[in-house]
Amino acid sequence: MLTPDGRMILISGANRGIGRAVAQRLYEAGYALSLGGRDLDALTELSAAWEPGRIHIARYDAQDWASHRPWVDAAVARFGRIDGLVNNAGMHSTMTLRAPNEAELDAIWAVNCKGPLNLIHHALPHLEASGTGRIVNIASMSGKRVRNDNIAYNMTKHAMIALTHAARRISWDKGVRATALCPSFVPTDMTAASNAMPREDMTQPADLAELVATVLALPNNASVAEVLVNCRLEDML
Repeated sequence: MLTPDGRMILISGANRGIGRAVAQRLYEAGYALSLGGRDLDALTELSAAWEPGRIHIARYDAQDWASHRPWVDAAVARFGRIDGLVNNAGMHSTMTLRAPNEAELDAIWAVNCKGPLNLIHHALPHLEASGTGRIVNIASMSGKRVRNDNIAYNMTKHAMIALTHAARRISWDKGVRATALCPSFVPTDMTAASNAMPREDMTQPADLAELVATVLALPNNASVAEVLVNCRLEDML
């Protein structure tokens, strides 16, 4: 197992939900963290009681590629390295095939696919230099099967899994390992309007954060490509 000592992880969208839980768990584990997001006040509030020497906060907007490279560069300038990247920032959509909306489709594609792709691109040289670089993409069970009509969301999560496998291939020989974490229902803002099940029966963000911590700590010869996490029984064909 890899120890967190001296290792630094970038986390996008850490101000709430799964990203916040991941940041909390990794900080407690001993990692240095660079938190990127649009709500800098929320990120500052999250890390207010943490050791200043282990925390960096930067603006990151998945739809604004001009914010991506500066975040990576600032994190490297602060810590001298990047050992992991957690692409957590995401967007939901209820757009269906019967009522397509081009603007909505462009927005969710930018947040869920193009943003993570570009962030991986900028972080990759540093992850390769680490020798044990890790990428965790927070995807969804909706990227593995389709159980609803939310075509835009489902498409982007399928694409995010493809992105994960592409990242695994391109830098495998340099020690980079990539994992797609695919939860079903999680009680976050994204599922606030869902009545599929009681929120207490959904997979909790803290449990997903524990899985992220485990994946980051696995050695190069124990790579996990996908982690499927469900809160109910369903057939997987």
